[in-house]
Amino acid sequence: MELLHSKNLSSGENSGASTQKYVDVDEIKDGVIVLKNGSIRSVLLVSSINFDLKSTDEQDAIIQQYQSFLNSLDFPAQIMINSRRLNIDPYIDFLAVKERSQANELLRLQISEYQNFIRNLTEVSNIMTKSFYIIVPFSPVENKEGGFFSKMSAIFYPHQEIMKKRENFETYKNQLWQRVDHVISGLSGIGLKIVPLETQEIIELLYNSYNPNIYKNVIIKDVDKIEIK
Repeated sequence: MELLHSKNLSSGENSGASTQKYVDVDEIKDGVIVLKNGSIRSVLLVSSINFDLKSTDEQDAIIQQYQSFLNSLDFPAQIMINSRRLNIDPYIDFLAVKERSQANELLRLQISEYQNFIRNLTEVSNIMTKSFYIIVPFSPVENKEGGFFSKMSAIFYPHQEIMKKRENFETYKNQLWQRVDHVISGLSGIGLKIVPLETQEIIELLYNSYNPNIYKNVIIKDVDKIEIK
């Protein structure tokens, strides 16, 4: 299956050329990634569980349920782990607010010292945070070249072609969501929380992936606070 980025990089290209030509993503809408080849993707944010803290029986049950889930898949899926340096700024800001609102002088001093400790700890230590994602694909069968009458129809009846593309997108998206529901129901039995990313969150994830040096890590969603409907 296609990944979220292109592998076909030509060494002869000008290094100053736009990198957009190397990205397989055509557009992102309605929480769906549309690739240039017409296939679509949904990105699911998945919580984690501490497997080592489970009892032997619980570990065996998790493994069996996960095996059953994998055997139930009739389509490819991509598991992605995103490792980034922990962004502690929101927590530091939270402590600063608590410090200013604290009436007790001793507690205010303790909060200030704790705030400095956390800041110094993150500066000297390479603390990483991991986010887990599942990429669910759907690839419709398309005639990329198209016939003569299809091309003529696109020229003389552009509005009909636009409406046709919209209808096809809705059809493909509904089939994609069926796969998403299957993944969510299969992994929920293991004790995982899964939620599809929305359009803005997918954009942030892709920008973060393609610009790791200039983009600070952000928490796209707190999966621990997600209520599965």
